[in-house]
Amino acid sequence: MNTASTNAPEIGVGGNRLYSDAERARRDSTKWTFVQGILAPFQFLVFLVSLGLVIRYLMTGAGYDAATLSIVIKTGVLLLIMVTGAIWEKVVFGQYLFAPAFFWEDVFSFAVIALHLLYVFALWGDWYGPTQLMYLALAAYGAYVINAGQFVWKLRMARLDAEGRK
Repeated sequence: MNTASTNAPEIGVGGNRLYSDAERARRDSTKWTFVQGILAPFQFLVFLVSLGLVIRYLMTGAGYDAATLSIVIKTGVLLLIMVTGAIWEKVVFGQYLFAPAFFWEDVFSFAVIALHLLYVFALWGDWYGPTQLMYLALAAYGAYVINAGQFVWKLRMARLDAEGRK
């Protein structure tokens, strides 16, 4: 293991490893991995439904209440997955956030959360009109898609690393 930090990924033949053997064992044995595995696709489904409702509102002017409710639900699910993800990171890497293996994903997650919460505060504070709120939601959703892509890429790298170890 890299002696510079107990949380740092090991350096292997293929470059940086996402998980040390101990981290991989903790990842595979914790219930939080299962929780994340359920919440991530659920959040994506909520996102798709909400995105459809937002686009419908922007195209037709109909369904503002449904779109708004869906964005608030999406924000709630996002916060839930962030909290449970921080717990997962603590169990696997020994720190709640910004473990070296997921540092940039966590950094960008905060931008995603900020945009979602900005929407909620703007809605409750009546800062913007309906159309501007929907465009703010689309900005939050664009950031979410980028962040989701970061995590999917990490999952792919972890899978390739595991295959390379066999």
